[in-house]
Amino acid sequence: NDEITAPKVFFLSQNYPNPFNPSTTISYGLANDTDVKIIVFNLMGQRVKNLVDQKQTAGYKQIVWDGRDETGRKVSSGIYFYQIDTANFTKTNKMLLLK
Repeated sequence: NDEITAPKVFFLSQNYPNPFNPSTTISYGLANDTDVKIIVFNLMGQRVKNLVDQKQTAGYKQIVWDGRDETGRKVSSGIYFYQIDTANFTKTNKMLLLK
């Protein structure tokens, strides 16, 4: 039953581990079924990787980012931001990739 397993509010947790190398896990929760986008950005605000872009059911979720961009290349060490965007919730967190 989704009502039992779904959080009461939307949330985006801090990634772990942080700092990370070579990959990190991003956890988030959806209070109801909704379209979800999770995107990684660099310090200049440029999109690095689109992790999620689909309708998802309510519940506790997680996605792993392997430190690669849209073309499959490993990104350089540094600070990155990840953002969740739904119809009712938007939040951005910071993460650090160390090589």
